[in-house]
Amino acid sequence: MMGSSEEKVVAVIMVGGPTKGTRFRPLSFNIPKPLFPLAGQPMVHHPISACKRIPNLAQIYLIGFYEEREFALFVSSISNELKVPVRYLKEEKPHGSAGGLYNFRDLIMEDSPSHIFLLNCDVCCSFPLPDMLEAHRRYGGMGTILVIKVPPESANQFGELVADPVTNELLHYTEKPETFVSDHINCGVYVFTPDVFAAIQGVSTQRKDRANLRRVSSFEALQLPNRSLPADFVRLDQDILSPLAGKKQLYTYETMDFWEQIKTPGMSLRCSALYLAQFRFTSPHILATGDGIKSATITGDVYIHPSAKVHPTAKIGPNVSISANARIGAGVRLVNCIILDDVEIKENAVVIHAIVGWKSMIGRWSRVQAEGDYNAKLGVTILGESVSVEDEVVVINSIVLPNKTLNLSVQEEIIL
Repeated sequence: MMGSSEEKVVAVIMVGGPTKGTRFRPLSFNIPKPLFPLAGQPMVHHPISACKRIPNLAQIYLIGFYEEREFALFVSSISNELKVPVRYLKEEKPHGSAGGLYNFRDLIMEDSPSHIFLLNCDVCCSFPLPDMLEAHRRYGGMGTILVIKVPPESANQFGELVADPVTNELLHYTEKPETFVSDHINCGVYVFTPDVFAAIQGVSTQRKDRANLRRVSSFEALQLPNRSLPADFVRLDQDILSPLAGKKQLYTYETMDFWEQIKTPGMSLRCSALYLAQFRFTSPHILATGDGIKSATITGDVYIHPSAKVHPTAKIGPNVSISANARIGAGVRLVNCIILDDVEIKENAVVIHAIVGWKSMIGRWSRVQAEGDYNAKLGVTILGESVSVEDEVVVINSIVLPNKTLNLSVQEEIIL
């Protein structure tokens, strides 16, 4: 093995595309989901800054279906900020999670990396990447998967896996099983050696061979469940992880920290809280402080963008993030919420368990609130872009699409 000083590492982050983030409406109408701010930073910023901690990181690639112009500004600013080259690569057609990686193999292998990290942008965790890499080197396999233990009743929403309790070898992998397999699930964060490309190519070759066979034998055609998949469409879970389990090629690394999947706006509020809590340890200087004398009273973890104006009589927190140019008036109370750019909240308004969209306005003595159940459809109140809530209006457990004006109170409603 070469000395670790020469060993380069690259990271690939899958960011999906506009057809994927539909559950993230109405927030994804305005901004690609990966750029939606959690704890004051774009969602994809969190995995990118975690990659920065990997020794000998040469390059970060973002792969997705969004137009390049949607990512151009972000990619150039984050490259400058973190002093690591970040590039966005647009997939022209779906190749599956492993096929997408293979599609750009020449670029990914440009620096002859010894290891490739693969991360999904819509997971929220502490991304313990250097520890994972160290474990992966010890195991000596082709790939290592980040896993976490979850309550057994929620495991079947994810990829369940069984690992050897001593060696951590992956023995069995099932995507969203119908019967209980294991309470350990796949976190969607991996590290591979370049051998992964040969494994992906193997799946394609096998498919082409089968397709040729099928012309010969109609019986064979009836036997194959995957007969409709194109040869270059390769899924990481069903086509790579499941078949290679138990073959001393794949291993697991368990995180003891938090992990969530960011599928809905409600979950983004929960993940924002998790990231704010992590900042308490990793970068406490980012968090706001205040005692109500010169600046607003702050409780718990709160992020306030430097350009936001917050009245000293406001009470903010816990778990609040306030974006650029927001204006928070006298006596306002904010709890467990995300306030996006250019929002104005007037005197004595209250916002609890809510996301307030860009350029929205909340009038005096109004209340925008919800139960705070992150998994319920209306558990978090969401105002889309440029929504106006007039004075003394109460909005409870509701989702309001962009550009609406509310002059009457609403509860348990989706306002189109």
